[in-house]
Amino acid sequence: MSTFIIRLESKGSGPRLAVKDLIDMAGLPTTAGCKAVADRAQPATIDAPCLAGARAAGARIVGKVNLHELAFGGTGLNPWFGNPVNPLDPSRIPGGSSSGSAVAVATDEADVAYGSDTGGSVRTPSACCGTAGLKTTWGRVSLEGVWPLSQSLDTVGPMARDVAGLVVGMQLLEPGFTVSASTPQVVGRFRGLAADPALEAALDRVLETSELEVVDVELPGWPGAIQAGVTVLIAEAWRNDHHLLDDHPEGLGDDVRARLGFGRDVDDGVLAQTKARRDEWRAELATAFTRVEAIALPTLVMFPPRIGESGDETVVSNVPVNFAGHPSLALPIPSGQALPASMQLVGPDGAEERLLALGRIIEGAAASVNP
Repeated sequence: MSTFIIRLESKGSGPRLAVKDLIDMAGLPTTAGCKAVADRAQPATIDAPCLAGARAAGARIVGKVNLHELAFGGTGLNPWFGNPVNPLDPSRIPGGSSSGSAVAVATDEADVAYGSDTGGSVRTPSACCGTAGLKTTWGRVSLEGVWPLSQSLDTVGPMARDVAGLVVGMQLLEPGFTVSASTPQVVGRFRGLAADPALEAALDRVLETSELEVVDVELPGWPGAIQAGVTVLIAEAWRNDHHLLDDHPEGLGDDVRARLGFGRDVDDGVLAQTKARRDEWRAELATAFTRVEAIALPTLVMFPPRIGESGDETVVSNVPVNFAGHPSLALPIPSGQALPASMQLVGPDGAEERLLALGRIIEGAAASVNP
């Protein structure tokens, strides 16, 4: 039960698909991994629109998978439905919030999984579990029928073991999707995260092997984008979910109760001012994208923490991308350590086709690296 909240024996000849349980599926309740929601949930009357392509393609939906409660946390642990087990090291967090999605593909219980990403929730568990994940451009995939956390940041994207699986996932989300025949050749290397040196070195080895042109980029607005993105996230989470805190507080985990409380203190004026900073941050990134075609950085600044340690550091290398709205690809790469590293590749709006083409090159280079 720790990976799947609802298992299904779905028939069909298409790829096996696991669906994060904040996406509506006709005839099944949506729990959002939360007891307060599950206790009152009724079966959905229709599918979320993001499932239409999978239905049309005959995907075999194997179940609805677990997540960090309300998609509001980076560890991926869940007090109500059990903890998805990190297949690389059970003592470590699986990463959140799409923990069940990452574990399902990592353990070959699904070929593709749908996750959501508001502050790293596709990329963080992908990094923790040694799999691949694609955070899509904000607004590209419909959020109708998806339990909201922060509408200004929420996205739905595919998760799989490798780039080929992500391509299949995008074809399910967006029928007719094809990878670009034009591959980015100039990659910006961002080093401003104070990440574990072993992770930074792993990225450099793979990029050197790839024979891509690598150019260092400076992004001085990154720390401010973390602060702004987190402010928007917690403020909108409070507005979406505070009714659960009011009506059914015993049905919320301690960490989620505390995070919702933080959002209470962000008034409408502060929220509006913070959102207004998005244009400035996007402009800074746009300037970088005049020099480079993608930006490479670690998906996480550390190896996955052990259960009981903090997982809040996951936002450092993830939430600024959500604040901008840009797409981002997370790929496992060898680190020379017991656990793999993960490279994050960020592109401008609508660059998913080109990011996946670049991902194929990085994947090939990673396979030839001897750390």
